[in-house]
Amino acid sequence: MPAPPAASFDSSVLTREHVLRALRQIDREARELTPSTVYDLVFRGRRYPPRPVAEWAYRLATGQPDAAWPLPAGAPTNHVLEQLSFTVATKRPVLAGSPHDGDVAAQEAMQDLHTGLPAEAPLAPTAQPAAAPANLVREPRAGYAAAPAPPYDRAAALRELFIGEARLDDALAGLERKRNLILQGPPGTGKTFLARRLAWLLLGSQDEARIELVQFHPSYSYEDFVQGFRPDGHGGFQLTDGVLPDVCRRAARQPERPFVLLIDEINRGHLNRIFGELLVLLEPDKRGPQHAVRLPYAPAEAPRFFVPENLYLIGTMNTADRSLAPLDYALRRRFAFVSMTPEFGEPLRRLLRRQGVPAATAERLLTRLPELNQAIAADPELGPDFQIGHSYFCQPPAANTTAWLNLVLAQEIAPLLDDYWFDQPTQAAQHKQRLLRS
Repeated sequence: MPAPPAASFDSSVLTREHVLRALRQIDREARELTPSTVYDLVFRGRRYPPRPVAEWAYRLATGQPDAAWPLPAGAPTNHVLEQLSFTVATKRPVLAGSPHDGDVAAQEAMQDLHTGLPAEAPLAPTAQPAAAPANLVREPRAGYAAAPAPPYDRAAALRELFIGEARLDDALAGLERKRNLILQGPPGTGKTFLARRLAWLLLGSQDEARIELVQFHPSYSYEDFVQGFRPDGHGGFQLTDGVLPDVCRRAARQPERPFVLLIDEINRGHLNRIFGELLVLLEPDKRGPQHAVRLPYAPAEAPRFFVPENLYLIGTMNTADRSLAPLDYALRRRFAFVSMTPEFGEPLRRLLRRQGVPAATAERLLTRLPELNQAIAADPELGPDFQIGHSYFCQPPAANTTAWLNLVLAQEIAPLLDDYWFDQPTQAAQHKQRLLRS
């Protein structure tokens, strides 16, 4: 069917319903459309090139599978779509949800999460649209590729970690069994360091594209982690996904590859409030689309949410902070726990030797810190959770290591002892004197 002249085109032949049907078919059939250069049609958080959508809708309206859209791209086509109450926005290289974005692009994550679309009434079969003209301008492709992730294996992990092979195997076994693992212990015991190495071992490489890190804190909420309404920069609010749906979406797209969500300081947030009704979805036998649930903020027709089977959660938990509430038993049942302790043994000695720390300085450190930790663990007001971790001493400088150790002890450890024994200053002074003497 030849296209009518643009000047004589009657835009009333195209209705909003025709455009909606075209969008549903494009989504359902995952059609690859020729991307636009300047404008996007934005609908329900998705972006579409305006002219190909208008042409698809025009073919549905006319019943002609080969009909060509008579108007050029840009203002003429955009005006017709805007008259049908659709939003056409300028493409801009900014972050979704930025105050400079000017539309609802931040909702893209929510719509892309799910594996299926809401059920729609079946549409009459239509022929596939004609191939895009060769002279249409396309978006430029990226001229570079990400560097491949370096491989990572058990041998590399054991060279870096201060735990033995048996403890490493136990941690990996707990993670495989529960899909959720928490590393708990005093500050400075290498919990975050080990968490990332466990993630690398699962992935088989240092592939940061499949690792997401978030840190919980008292102000962190369900709306930050899962989904909620956030300011759009224009005086309104829009439904926006948090960290969990984003990483779930990425994992669901590659079900054969593991993904890892690292939650640092997991017990610093209000966990029941953050996880909400999704606590059940963390269980290993409640993963996958067959256990999907409707999110509280999502519209009724939105696809249900689920946690994919290939997503692993690794949290770190500081056991020394008494201001934090203990984890409830419902949450504990869904995680395996691995306790971390200070390691002032042979692995740290080897590290210090490799870094050029003199033997006398290393011996002073490896002798006095275990003695101090023994006193801390024996104190009924403190206990093992308040011991000093080895991470304070894992990065000595290349020179003047004796002065480095003195400064760490005086500027980092001594103030901590003052806080531990704030109501017993004499005892704090005695421990600092033993620790700092030459």
